[in-house]
Amino acid sequence: MSLQVAKDTFYKVLRDRVAAANPARTVILRGLIRPGVVVQENELPIAALDGIAPTDAFCLRWTELRIEGHGALPLLTAVCEVRYATDGTAGMAGLDRGRALGAMDAELMAAVGLAPQSAGGDLVTEIAGGGASTVTIAGTRVFWGGPTFKPAAMKNERMERTAEVEVFCYGY
Repeated sequence: MSLQVAKDTFYKVLRDRVAAANPARTVILRGLIRPGVVVQENELPIAALDGIAPTDAFCLRWTELRIEGHGALPLLTAVCEVRYATDGTAGMAGLDRGRALGAMDAELMAAVGLAPQSAGGDLVTEIAGGGASTVTIAGTRVFWGGPTFKPAAMKNERMERTAEVEVFCYGY
């Protein structure tokens, strides 16, 4: 199994779980309304703002790869950095940004920690119009641990956080 299958599978599961738990968590990219989970490497560079693609959405970035073992099925470990930020709500003049960030923390924790913390391997191709095409790779499994949250940070009026999730699979 390739690393791309592990990355696509984790993205698909996280996207679907976030959309199911909070259908209002959406993002508009290239004129399309999508669930509020984006993969940085799959978006246009102009979509990023200070490294975080739009506020009130989860932005995934793959930062590390480790290969343990030799032979046909070594264990691959990829680190997924999940960055997110909020300005709070307009109705509260942004004074609720701590609560909004806390809500996003809870959504991420629930989506990543929901059993099972594994899924069959999928290759995902985004299609113009907001849909996705998925090809399931028979006999493959991708699994992950819980999120590790970094301290929240303030940038101007924006509150942001980074969390990391280790994603595992066997093969190349």
